Amino acid sequence: MNIHTHHKTSDSLVGIPLEVRDNFSRVWLTATDQMIVDETGLIHGGFIFGLADYAAMIAVNHPNVVLGAADVRFLKPVKVGDGVIAEASVEPGQGKKHMVSVRVSRGEDCVFTGVFTCFVLDRHVLATSN
Repeated sequence: MNIHTHHKTSDSLVGIPLEVRDNFSRVWLTATDQMIVDETGLIHGGFIFGLADYAAMIAVNHPNVVLGAADVRFLKPVKVGDGVIAEASVEPGQGKKHMVSVRVSRGEDCVFTGVFTCFVLDRHVLATSN
């Protein structure tokens, strides 16, 4: 797996890449105690979004990829101890703009879907202009 972006991403917070190939990625995340929001063990949706976003970024897999927008649906709750997997597929290209479909599943259950609008910039988003 050659991952060209988001090298300092935390495996424990947004997932572990299982597969990265042209226009596709699969990323695994185990929901931990650090992610819960209440005594029921419910996981904050931001971690599931982060997993999906990371999967989208490495599916595009360019050093200067950034997220521009996302249209997402949280379909089922995730609780502490659950293992979830995100699969991201890049739709046919449109220049610097890439639409990435992401599905997050817990076993057979789909818990999240989204379409992420990603952009590949000429330089890193934090690079200063000269």
